[in-house]
Amino acid sequence: MDDRATFIVLAALFIAFYLMPVAASLNPAVNGFALLHEYATEHFLACLLPAFFIAGAISVFVKRDAILKYLGPESRRYVSYSIASVSGAVLAVCSCTILPLFAGIRDRGAGLGPAVAFLFSGPAINIAAIMLTFSVLGFEIGIARVIAAILIAILVGFSMELMFREKGKRKRLKLGSRNTKAGKWTLLAFFSSMVIIILANGLQPGMLRYAVMVAASLAAGMIAMFGLRREDSESWLRETWRFSRLLIPYLFIGVFIAGFIMPLLPGELIEAFVGQNTVLGNLIASVFGAFMYFSTMTEIPILQAFMAKGMSSGPALALLLAGPSLSLPNMLVIRGVLGNRRTAAYVALVVVYSTIAGLVFGYLVA
Repeated sequence: MDDRATFIVLAALFIAFYLMPVAASLNPAVNGFALLHEYATEHFLACLLPAFFIAGAISVFVKRDAILKYLGPESRRYVSYSIASVSGAVLAVCSCTILPLFAGIRDRGAGLGPAVAFLFSGPAINIAAIMLTFSVLGFEIGIARVIAAILIAILVGFSMELMFREKGKRKRLKLGSRNTKAGKWTLLAFFSSMVIIILANGLQPGMLRYAVMVAASLAAGMIAMFGLRREDSESWLRETWRFSRLLIPYLFIGVFIAGFIMPLLPGELIEAFVGQNTVLGNLIASVFGAFMYFSTMTEIPILQAFMAKGMSSGPALALLLAGPSLSLPNMLVIRGVLGNRRTAAYVALVVVYSTIAGLVFGYLVA
């Protein structure tokens, strides 16, 4: 989506936020705009916007190559799998950028297991998506998503490594590093101030909450202006804008679609198939998530709509795990890198492990 299209979408949605916060029960279109208004006022400014700034800072100041080089087949398993399973948050990748990154590290020598773990974890624990999950769906399903995504990334990667043992050594990774001279204490203060903005969102509405958010915002701005080099600050803002431009329009479109379909979804149908925490219900949710296409973070408002119609917590987590990491377009790209057999095995493993995770979570919260 180019800058002009992005501007048109955002302008239209901005108007919708403040002109249509009316009764959501009138018709599906109004319900969609009403849900957009809720997201703009309750989730976006206080939670998502700081997360985008953090994601931009991560992509500039965290050395991506310093992490990826440990995914090679010669590294120790506990090191490579530990890094691969959390690198989605550290590298701030989304579902759009994970595929070329996966293909690149695979081509340069990353082992099959760590590379697949990286492929799954990237969109599954994207920082903005995790923040939005906590904000919209609650603490229980948010922490379950983080823990299950890390465990499934390791299990899927290790299972692939056992199923398809690679013969011979692959060439080592040879990646460059980003040149930034910012001190570690400056960067720590910079990241901490932005994290505080998000944490303040959990405080009760009032003067304390807004004072903390304003103070942390001013601190981040001052550090960016006087503590970082000009080129680093410009790169940070550029990366933040790139990340926001890529995700925000699709997120808002997904929110509107979720609001639009909520009045149309037959609650009886959802309750019949995924309304209970059964093996079949979790399997249906996992398969549905695997083959449907969800742009990054749009799975959250769509899942919110399903849960409002009676979807059980277990199947909800299963869909939340399988949905962001798989889709038909993803499968086609992965097939070009791994081939038919390995792609089929990867898809099956994600569906099975997501089903099990949903089932376990459903029993724990019951």
